[in-house]
Formats: sequence, C-alpha cells, structure tokens
Amino acid sequence: MKPLRILSVAVALALVVMAQAVHAQGVRPFTVNDLLQVRRVGDPQLSPDGATVAFTITDVDKAANRSRTNIYLMPTAGGAPRQLMTRMNVSVSAPRWSPDGKLLAFVAAPEGTPQIYVMDMAAPNSEPRKVTNISTGAGDAVWSPDGSMLAFVSDIYPECKDDACNKQRGDAAEASKVKAKLADRLLFRHWTSWKEGKRTHIFIVPSAGGTARDMTPGDADAPPFSLGGPTDYAFSPDSKELAFASNTDKDESLSTNGDIFIVPVAGGAPKRITEANRGADLSPLYSPDGRFIAYRSQAKAGFESDRWRLMLYDRKSGQARSITEGFDSYVEGFAFSPDSKKIYFAAPERGRQPLYEITVAGGAPRKIIEGGINDDVKIARDNRTLVFSRNSATKPAEIFRAVVDGSGVTQLTKINEGFLTAFNLRPVEETEWMGAENKKIHGFIVKPPDFDASRKYPMIALIHGGPQGAWNDAWSYRWNPQIYAARGYVVFMPNPRGSTGYGQQFTDDISGDWGGKVFTDIMNGVAEMAAKPYVDRERIGAAGASYGGYMVNWIEGHNDDPRFKFKALVSHAGVFNLASMYGATEELWFTEWEFKGSPWTNPEMYERWSPHRFVKNFKTPMLVTHGEIDYRVPIGEGLQLFTALQRQGVESKLLYFPDEGHWILKPQNSELWHNTVLEWFDKHLKEGAGS
Repeated sequence: MKPLRILSVAVALALVVMAQAVHAQGVRPFTVNDLLQVRRVGDPQLSPDGATVAFTITDVDKAANRSRTNIYLMPTAGGAPRQLMTRMNVSVSAPRWSPDGKLLAFVAAPEGTPQIYVMDMAAPNSEPRKVTNISTGAGDAVWSPDGSMLAFVSDIYPECKDDACNKQRGDAAEASKVKAKLADRLLFRHWTSWKEGKRTHIFIVPSAGGTARDMTPGDADAPPFSLGGPTDYAFSPDSKELAFASNTDKDESLSTNGDIFIVPVAGGAPKRITEANRGADLSPLYSPDGRFIAYRSQAKAGFESDRWRLMLYDRKSGQARSITEGFDSYVEGFAFSPDSKKIYFAAPERGRQPLYEITVAGGAPRKIIEGGINDDVKIARDNRTLVFSRNSATKPAEIFRAVVDGSGVTQLTKINEGFLTAFNLRPVEETEWMGAENKKIHGFIVKPPDFDASRKYPMIALIHGGPQGAWNDAWSYRWNPQIYAARGYVVFMPNPRGSTGYGQQFTDDISGDWGGKVFTDIMNGVAEMAAKPYVDRERIGAAGASYGGYMVNWIEGHNDDPRFKFKALVSHAGVFNLASMYGATEELWFTEWEFKGSPWTNPEMYERWSPHRFVKNFKTPMLVTHGEIDYRVPIGEGLQLFTALQRQGVESKLLYFPDEGHWILKPQNSELWHNTVLEWFDKHLKEGAGS
C-alpha cells in the first residue's frame, strides 16, 4: 500500500500546483464566442397532469450564421431532459399541450412556411401530423379547452376572402421584379418589416385539420403589434367564446388603444368590452370557472410605458375592475389558479422580478418567490405546484418548480451549469447614490472574475434603453456585463429616472426631460464610482443602445463634468436628431408622448433635448453602430451622428449592418459587433495606460 499512498500524495501535490498555476493565470475569461455557445432555455409548458414540462432550447450555429430551436421534455419531479424527436431537420418551437395531454402542438416550417403540427405523446416516434395548411403561415397556437380546435395567428391581406386569394397575392408579389412599395397611411412599416398591406388576424382550425376560419376579419390587426406580454387571445372554458385584443383606431401610429373583444366561436359580431379605456387593454385570459376575463391594462392613452394593471371583467355583470390598483409596479406574465380563486403574476422590483399571488377579490399582492428574474409561471391542475423560468446576471434562463405558496423552490433544468462553471462569473452588486433633486438612485456593479481590490480597473458605464426600461439582475445577449468584466473592466449599470421597477412616478419622470434629471442621475453615479479606490477615473467609457445611445450622444456634447471625463463612447442605434427621428420612425405615439407633441407643435422641446444641437462640443472618441432595417430608430440617425463626428475631426468609426434592425441578431454579426465594441474600449481605455 505504500507505493499507492506515495502516488496519491504526489497526485495531490500536482493538483495543488496546477490549481495555483490556474489561479496565478486567472480564471478563463468569458468571451463573445462563449456567450454565443450558451444554450437558450425558454417557453416552459406544463402538461395537464402536471407530470411533465415541455420547453425549448435554442442553440446558435455560428458557422451557419443562424440559430436552431428544439423542444425538450422532462419530468416535473426532476430528471434528465430528452429531446422531442420530430424527424424534422428544422427548428421546432412553441410547444403547447392538448387539454387531455395526449397531443403536443408545435410550430415548424419544413416546407418553408411555418405551420402548426401535433405529435401523439403516446407514440413519441410517430410522424408529426400537420394541422394547418395556410399559405400565409401559422403561429402562436392556443388549444380550445375541449381539444377540438386550435386558434392561431397569420398575416393576411384583409380584402381576401379565402386562402387562395392570399396565396395568389403573395405569389405575385414574390415573382414581380418590381419591389416598389406604396403606402396611403402611417405605420406602413414596423421594427424591421414593411406591412405590405397585410393585417394580423386570428384563425380557428379543427385540431384534426381542415379549413381555417378567420375570426377577426376586417382592416385591423387582431391582435395588435405587441407591446410585450402574454398571448392576446384565449378561449372560454366551454370553448364557445374567443376573447382577443385589437386596436381599431384609425391612425395606429398615434394610438396604443388596444381593446378586448369577445366573439362566439360559432360565428357572429365581436363585442368590445373595454371601450371606456383609451389606453392599452391586452392579454385576455378566462378564469377556469368561466366567471372572469383577466387582462392587463394601461390607463394613459398613447403612453406605452404606463403601469400595467391587472383587470378582472365579470362576465355576469359586464363590469371590470382593477385588482392591483394599489400595487405600484407593472404586472407582467400571469396565470389563474385552477380553482379560480387566485392569480399568480410576475412584476419588476428594483432590478429583479419576483412572483406574486393575489386573490380575485383584490387586496395587497403577496410576494411568494424572489431572486433574479422570474416569469412564465404555470400552475398544475392539482393547485399545488408552480413551474416558472428564472435567470440572473450569472445564470441564463432555466426552469424551476415550487409549491404554490412559494416554498420548495427547486431548479429542474441545468442546461448551462457545467459549461459556465469554468468562468467564475461574478454576481451583480447593488449600489446607491444621490441623483438629481436629492433623489436616491439605484444600480448594479459587476466586477472582473479575478477582482483584486488593491488594483485600479478601467470602467464602462452601460446605459439602458427604453428609456422606460431597467438594468436587472438578468442574463443578456446584447449588453452582457460579464463580457466586459471578463475583459478586465468594472461595469457600472445605473437605473436613473425613467427606469422601471421603482414606482410609476420614477418611470414617468423622464418624459419631456430626456437630458435633464436623468443625465444628473447618471453623472452623479459615475462620479461616485470614479471615486472608488478600485476604479481608474482616467479610464472611463460609456455605451448604450436606443435611448442608451441617445444618452451617449448627449454625453458627447456635454462631457465637461469636473469630477471625471469619459475617454471613449459607443452609441448603438442612438437617437441623434429628434426632429428627423420623428419624421422617419413608425411609433409616433412614442415621440409625441415623450416630447409632448410634434416638432411643429412643440419645437422648443425637440430643440432643447436634441443631441445634434451640441455638435460643436464633440471631442470624445466614439464608435457608432447601426442597422439598415432599424425602423424604430432609423439608420439616418447613425449616419448623421457619424457625419457630425467626422466633420468635427473627432476620432470615430461607423459599424454598419445592412441586414440588421434595432438588435444585432445574426450570430456572426453579433460576434463582430461585440468584438468591435470591446476593441474600441480596449484601444482607448487600456492601451498605453498602466493597470
């Protein structure tokens, strides 16, 4: 035994030496390529018997410059996930259980156009059965409670009476060598696509297959383009009625006025049940007992970031009431308990998103689950088990379960844990400082994985978009702070005026004041960070996208704080000229709310807060990035900004993507974007500077 003992000691000593060497060299840095390898878990769906969770995993294929999604199943009690084998060599997504749990519907496009398929779960090796065969494609399937039908959405030509007409129109447009576009109303394009005269309509098809019926005919989108949130249509428990959201206002570019309608499944005229409210009413969901329709509602017309209240429409009395009126936060995803007595929902709170429960009678919501960002809540029919998703700054989304009272939180999937262990990703640290008007402001810090408090690090301030948004303790594929921290930067993520999760008044405070109090909030936070012993105040940069890009552009013209100076800036899809932005963007309700009118009805506000007016002060090196098919903040904003920088003799670069919109999504484009941003900061915040 002695030789074995000596060998064991030798091995142990070798392991210690190796560990010391690894520590000396630092942990393996988390790179852009690693970020692209993270598997993206989502869309958990609980089987009717509560025994199985179906969910999706999306994997990036960088070489093919695309992503692929597959459906996986795992026991709710725990165990190994297994892939649903569909025999389709394409992405399959949006799993939805039939009410009896015998079938699983999903969306796939093996023939080029997305359609709904179902699989027999008792015969997992069987061929999927095609349910829809509509030329314009099908998506977002919802089962009727009796299992006889599926509702879905498709973008169609509203003047067409059947699918043959839609196919003829679509084929003719595809074949034509003339690609000109003709518009006679606003909102003729949105986000990254042109409307092309089409409308989104809701259809119903027999679950056995057959001809789909258009349930929302006419020249309006039903559901309307999403402001975010749950599905915007649902069946009643007896399968005889369909509730849906639609915006029938004449000028959609100026309106957020979605309304809830109900229509008999057998056919008939829809009835509007939310006519009195001029804000958004979306996401209808019937209570299991059929008494109520719950939906999310915003009271302020034209304000997309108003507080989302949870409403209950009583189908007996025809009256609606808010059950979260005293709750000063947004209601995000929600679900009824099987006994119809409670509703479970997610809501943002200071950079995190707990789960709450509330009774249908109302009262104060009770927080039941905390930690990270929780969403996608589902409740088993036995009314005992919750299933939900959770992510944080160190952990991409995974699936969890808990008892309905919030106890017994258990992680079910661990898709990325083995891969991410090597990187020693650091959790966010909370910080507070005094902003404008002596208001306490909150934010997050992420430090390098091998952080040494005795060193000084360069710092990057990331500024979130929206402007009504927030940095959260969340995983991100756009501005992931771990990428910058692993590169040796301290990352500062402030949540100034306009941020969500701090009460509606705090969110409201940025409207009409884009470069005012929020600028002070951010600059005071950066100054506070610059004074920390581990931050090198001579090496500070800032970056942001959308409104974050606007604020970077504003900083470029106001980089004169005596407490510190930004040495490098990155503006992605940033607003530069408020008047030209108004004239080329699509969602005019946004600009008219934020600047209290149009450039000709309120020119003073557009002039006051437009970064282009301060070009004479531009001196700080800046990288400008933008996508050609960004219709939210059109490409002209980035081009004007780059022209101004160049004409002022400011060191600058333009990274232009002809095939991207507001987000840079294609894997190879994303890799180039991330690396270009990192190289820009490395050049200006690291090269020639001591560490």
